[in-house]
Amino acid sequence: FSLTDGDGQSEHLLPVCEDRKCQKSAIYLTKLGLDQWIPVLQDFRNKDTLWGFVPHENDKSSTEISFPITLHIGDYNMDGYPDALAILKNTSGSNQQAFLLENVPCNNVSCKSVRRMFKVFWELSDLNQIKDAVIATFFDIYEDGILDIIVLSKGYSNKDFAIHALKNNFEADAYFVKVIVLSGLCSNDCPRKITPFGVNQPGPYIMYTTVDANGYLKNGSAGQLSQSAHFALQLPYNVLGLGRSANFLDHLYVGIPRPLGEKSIRKQEWTAIIPNSQLIVIPYPHNVPRSWSAKLYLTPSNIVLLTAIALIGVCVFILAIIGILHWQEK
Repeated sequence: FSLTDGDGQSEHLLPVCEDRKCQKSAIYLTKLGLDQWIPVLQDFRNKDTLWGFVPHENDKSSTEISFPITLHIGDYNMDGYPDALAILKNTSGSNQQAFLLENVPCNNVSCKSVRRMFKVFWELSDLNQIKDAVIATFFDIYEDGILDIIVLSKGYSNKDFAIHALKNNFEADAYFVKVIVLSGLCSNDCPRKITPFGVNQPGPYIMYTTVDANGYLKNGSAGQLSQSAHFALQLPYNVLGLGRSANFLDHLYVGIPRPLGEKSIRKQEWTAIIPNSQLIVIPYPHNVPRSWSAKLYLTPSNIVLLTAIALIGVCVFILAIIGILHWQEK
């Protein structure tokens, strides 16, 4: 599941084959308040070629490795609407490739109620060069907040595999925030005055509110390690795209699961979070959210250096003018 329409609630995505050989594929979506599944992608035709998901083979006697139909979610263009990676197969041939599914505004009647849909990027040359792909997922190789792509493909035989890394060359003035929620646990009793970090954990939920470039309220949310089966290959943190708005995050909420039977909500709020930063949340102790701590890491970019040079240059220019005026007055 993933946020797809920017309302702050998470939706469930379901990729399906509507027949045994996946001649007709689709992706459906449902959310809280909907009593039906809404199609957000049904057009898998590129020119004269029909593509579809790779059907999962249950024949255990087959030597060929079969992977379940899986969508890997990530905001590759940081517009605040998560995109997806999927493996599609040529229904009239044997070639299968990884394709990027971009989250775009809905342009047909079937998805009008959810306002968003997926569009397949057919002409991405880097992905098209990798034949016989079996798994594709997002991965931040350079730890810069921009999600790159990792693709696993078959080699010369079904037992050999090759790993390909594709750098995301998306050049847009967009912003993000990376959030990782740790477990806040020690291997034994925690010493006094030492906050335990622990490791990342499945289950935390992150949500933010901010104002976009047009002045409208914008919400975003995501679950950390929301999936554990079917080759999830999720990142240990969440990269939330903020679009082209460089505003501070007005509110960032972090919640963790609570034990069965407990009614108090374990949620904490932080305000004025700087964009393009990484936030590490330590929920310790679990049952006292007001004692949770957060560490903000910010990596200065070249823009900071250029801004400093421009500022110094302006100051020197103004000082030169002041000096000339003083000299003339004297």
